[in-house]
Amino acid sequence: MSGTTTHTQHDRAPDCTPDRGQTPKADRRTRLTVLVALAANLVIAAAKTVGGLVAGSPALLSEAAHSVADSMNEVFLLAALRRSRRPADRRHPFGYGKERFFWSLLAAVGIFVMGGCFSFLQGFEALRRDTEDSFGGYVAGMIVLGVALLAEGVSLLRALYQLHGQGAADGLRDPALRTVIAEDGTAVLGVTLALAGMAVHMATGQVVWEASASFAIGALLVYVAYRLGRDARDQLIGEAADPEASGRIRALLQAQPEIDSVEALLTMKTGIDSTLVAARIDLVPGLDSERVEEVAVRIKRSIARTVPEADQIFLDVTDRPARETRESPAATGERGGA
Repeated sequence: MSGTTTHTQHDRAPDCTPDRGQTPKADRRTRLTVLVALAANLVIAAAKTVGGLVAGSPALLSEAAHSVADSMNEVFLLAALRRSRRPADRRHPFGYGKERFFWSLLAAVGIFVMGGCFSFLQGFEALRRDTEDSFGGYVAGMIVLGVALLAEGVSLLRALYQLHGQGAADGLRDPALRTVIAEDGTAVLGVTLALAGMAVHMATGQVVWEASASFAIGALLVYVAYRLGRDARDQLIGEAADPEASGRIRALLQAQPEIDSVEALLTMKTGIDSTLVAARIDLVPGLDSERVEEVAVRIKRSIARTVPEADQIFLDVTDRPARETRESPAATGERGGA
């Protein structure tokens, strides 16, 4: 006896459907957080650009590039929030949840190219040219940075407030919220570095201090871009479910009296709140086909209750004697089952 069963959402009883009612609400909160960050960055980018040109400050111009990059990234994140919630269709049967990870990867590239590389360029340019310091221009630039620090701090507090409301574990699973927190935190630190560089430059007359601030801002942005890009890459190529969730699924399978052994358990995140589960299990001998079907349905419903984000569940169900009599890997579901 050997069989395979395929899960669809219609297989679940109404009481087993995971409660996803809070997800759209969480998306609305994240969208508001991104919009707050976008508004702050647009205003700050304009102010930093004007102040940097007036003062001739490389650190301030680096911060302007940083804010422009952040503004474009917030546009990417808004696209991610909208597009990732599209329902599954024939071309994308597992939905569009991974769009969130794709747009977050683009945001990381934007931070690297527009923020980090431009900051390094400004640092080198500052060391190459002999600029005449303007005390009034630098005072204006520092005022701009002070206002920027206040605005970035407000945006960061808004993001941290949402993170606290959702819980750190759930909030940081959302690449959009994670990116906003990283951007705002980096922006606060970057503005502080720019202020310090400008202040020491004014006090000593040595542009090397401000150029060093630009290099530090560039290095900070490159590091943040690398971390965000690495996380997005892992999720795009197929990241497994959290070890704790996988452990709960395996423990549930092993606790079933009809299951003799769990031969394989594979999981993959298909979105921030959706996971694909595929398991190959050996049943105890002596179960007829009708009983196998009943067991498979019960197990899938139990998994759905235990791990609500598991919205696609596939079981390759066999019994050991039947499996051992088959020589073809396809017959045992070696390629994943139907």
